[in-house]
Amino acid sequence: MYMKRVSSLARCCFQASTRSLQFPTQRGSGALSSLTGWSRTRSLCRSLSSDNEKRLDTSLFVPVELKNTESPESDIGAELTQPLNKSEVLNILNKFYRRKEIQKLAAENGLDARLFHQAFISFRRYIMETDPLQVDLHIVLNDICCGVGHMDDIFLFFMRHAKQVFPMLDCMDDLRKISDLRLPPNWYPEARAIQRKIIFHSGPTNSGKTYHAIQRYLSAKSGIYCGPLKLLAHEIYKKSNDAGVSCDLITGEELIHVDPEGKPSAHAACTVEMCSVNTPYEVAVIDEIQMIRDPSRGWAWTRALLGLCAQEIHLCGEAAAINLVTELMYTTGEEVEVRNYERLTSLKLLDHALQSLNNLRPGDCIVCFNKNDIFSVSRQIEARGLECAVIYGSLPPGTKIAQANKFNDPDDPCKILVATDAIGMGLNLSIKRIIFNSLVKPTVNEKGEKEIDTITTSQALQIAGRAGRFSSLFKEGEVTTMVQEDLPLLKDILNKPVTDIQAAGLHPTAEQIEMFAYHLPDATLANLIDIFVSLSQVDGLYFVCNIDDFKFVADMIQHIPLNLRARYVFCTAPINRNLPFVCTSLLRFARQFSRNEPLTFQWVCKHVNWPVYPPKTIKDLMHLEAAHDILDLYLWLSYRFMDMFPDAGLVRAIQKELDCIIQTGVHSITKLIRASESRTALQIVDEASTESENALDVTQRPVPRRIRGTKSLPSNSEPQKGSLTSRLVRDGLLTPDLLKQLEKEWMSRQNTRGNQTRLNEPDIVKKSRKKK
Repeated sequence: MYMKRVSSLARCCFQASTRSLQFPTQRGSGALSSLTGWSRTRSLCRSLSSDNEKRLDTSLFVPVELKNTESPESDIGAELTQPLNKSEVLNILNKFYRRKEIQKLAAENGLDARLFHQAFISFRRYIMETDPLQVDLHIVLNDICCGVGHMDDIFLFFMRHAKQVFPMLDCMDDLRKISDLRLPPNWYPEARAIQRKIIFHSGPTNSGKTYHAIQRYLSAKSGIYCGPLKLLAHEIYKKSNDAGVSCDLITGEELIHVDPEGKPSAHAACTVEMCSVNTPYEVAVIDEIQMIRDPSRGWAWTRALLGLCAQEIHLCGEAAAINLVTELMYTTGEEVEVRNYERLTSLKLLDHALQSLNNLRPGDCIVCFNKNDIFSVSRQIEARGLECAVIYGSLPPGTKIAQANKFNDPDDPCKILVATDAIGMGLNLSIKRIIFNSLVKPTVNEKGEKEIDTITTSQALQIAGRAGRFSSLFKEGEVTTMVQEDLPLLKDILNKPVTDIQAAGLHPTAEQIEMFAYHLPDATLANLIDIFVSLSQVDGLYFVCNIDDFKFVADMIQHIPLNLRARYVFCTAPINRNLPFVCTSLLRFARQFSRNEPLTFQWVCKHVNWPVYPPKTIKDLMHLEAAHDILDLYLWLSYRFMDMFPDAGLVRAIQKELDCIIQTGVHSITKLIRASESRTALQIVDEASTESENALDVTQRPVPRRIRGTKSLPSNSEPQKGSLTSRLVRDGLLTPDLLKQLEKEWMSRQNTRGNQTRLNEPDIVKKSRKKK
């Protein structure tokens, strides 16, 4: 009886002590009161509602594999009591697991049903397989087996084990504080120490808004220009120096000081990700501020807007960003002055579509949203005896400029441009008429999933606005579509009001991830990022940017031994993960870096198989574009690890040479297309005899046409897989009409060969045929 009272008393004391183990799941009133002084009531309400709905995704918690510690030579617990009956202990543990009170207590201490189950499985395996057990645990289990203890007494040992398996349970409050992103303005104390003047230059394309901001930038004693593209940074860099204002160029791949001794100039032109938030300036210009909503890069505009230490900050962009910027600046105590601009030239939406490439005129630009359409349209244009320039996103900057100059030159016979929406910003083009080849575009949603959807009003206006530029040969612009059925949809898109931007992007910094790693040393970088995003709390004015590319690289290089800061830098490298050659190159760079072996010029040349030769097919051209991206990657890393990537100058020299080779290939792109088509045709002719039935199936089956403005078609609507011809049709490299034509040519060739064979037959064979 005495032992039962002691056990009951101990259990009461234990249950009282476990209350101190509970972890709060929501922020306290102190944090909310501090938020009130910064944000409007509406913003606060949105923040509160989002916090209440925020649920921790415990599936991200990866259990830590516990290492076996050295067991003591003697079983002290058994000597003090008696050896344990493991089957009886197993029965007690299973009852412990099923107790509702235990499950509730575990939930109060941060273990939901999933974590509780995983922790119990590990705890049970530990007890059953460890011999001898810790003395205190052995004694408690023995008391329960003897009837003088209660199974609830196991909970203290269970929680101790659970925190070893899931170490984040022991530091959840710290993790929540680190991932609290509700007050981004406080991250930049230097900017908050000054009262900045915010001027928003709002207007459509070709309205002069950027011109006025740049004029103020050039007249200031010091300034920084932040643009979305290297091309724009280069343009301002050149314009500034031509105007007698010394200006440095800062991009992710290069740093150019105009001062011979390498001293920083008072002015700098940079890509927005590279702007300094510690250097004081008189004037800062942030171009294309509407990109603050970009799901991948929006964080860079947020950082520049909140963090630049400039007396005047000039923002250039769409009116859709005015309300958001005003609210963001309200949280910093700064007011926004809005200056509205009207388009300098007229832009007319035509009542008729182009309908046929025979109706092309000088100054026309056909806008496509994928490379296949670019190649197909340019091939058809040159088949009509016309020359065309080609511009798409993956081309090197030098090639884009060369193609733009070719199109703009009034003395050049090239009068037609075929381009993607890459022309939307960064290039000055003399376009009379914009022709949308299609109104659907592949996009990436907030979850990182690819979709095909109708272009937005903002995108349509940005692209259409390239026609009829004030400084071009054509003062009045026109816009239309390729097919008549798209024209009403385009009119509807252009007439819709542009939706106001609701939130600005954020991204976890290297310092925040390092603090996370300090608390969770056994977690992978990708897992740290996942947990960070899951725990993060954001104000309604912000969102966390898509981090799929970051996680992709983190998983790819996880097995390579790198310190956390170097691993973070590699993961932020700008690569196209759809290009295997580029991805494997980053992997090799990281592996060489981890061995502390510098990546020399000779090593890089061997890797990209330098010297390269002019492309003969489209596939060769795409390979050279990937090689250019790899050299870009080397330069990007050399800017951050100069000792390990020492030959940036030599690599930049061959990159310029490679750019010229790519320019040559793009200049004769239709020849490359014809060569590619010839090779494809030869493959089809060679395999036609064995695949004639499949080919007929493909040609006779109606090809599904995607309804414009809808999501991508399900996989069951595609041609059947298997034959080469069906794969080519499915991938868009071959049309059914072209396939029929090739079959006719092949059959004609076979008949010709048969007739020729008969003509060459001996007379005896011919007589034999007549007898039959």
